[in-house]
Amino acid sequence: MSEPPEKRPFLYVVVCAAGAADGIGKLIGPAREAGWDVGVIATPTAADGFFDVAAVREQTGRPVRAASRRPGTPRPFPPADAVVVAPATFNTLNKWAAGIADTLAVATLCEACGAGVPVAAAPCVGEQLAAHPAYRDSLRRLRTMGVRFTEGPFGWEAATDLLTGLRARAAAQDS
Repeated sequence: MSEPPEKRPFLYVVVCAAGAADGIGKLIGPAREAGWDVGVIATPTAADGFFDVAAVREQTGRPVRAASRRPGTPRPFPPADAVVVAPATFNTLNKWAAGIADTLAVATLCEACGAGVPVAAAPCVGEQLAAHPAYRDSLRRLRTMGVRFTEGPFGWEAATDLLTGLRARAAAQDS
């Protein structure tokens, strides 16, 4: 008799509506290569043309979620072992820090923090918006909640680097 396959940790990737969203495959591919099973949750605007939803569905083998499921509908993803939000926009980061869970994407981020699931974010915010006091306050608040951030300008390589730390944190929580 053969042993059952090892359960792969499950990574939620939250995608926001920024021009960089069209490169989301640059995060999904390395995540899968690193042993993660991946499910993508997009803001409604991101899912409406900011990236190729069909290509992501093919790459992950799962539907892209952008809306809440109806009561009684089975959950399409298992519980998250970790979450990464990339690109993370000004709007999403501020709503998340304030606990405004008005989309599935932001509600997922709020729930992950409440459940103690490791979360990392790769902000993709213009210079003028990054200078806004609300944004700086939001980042400070999210850091106190344990969220880890990339440093400097947005880039997929920096977002991918977050996966190593998330994997270690998720493994530590499982033991």
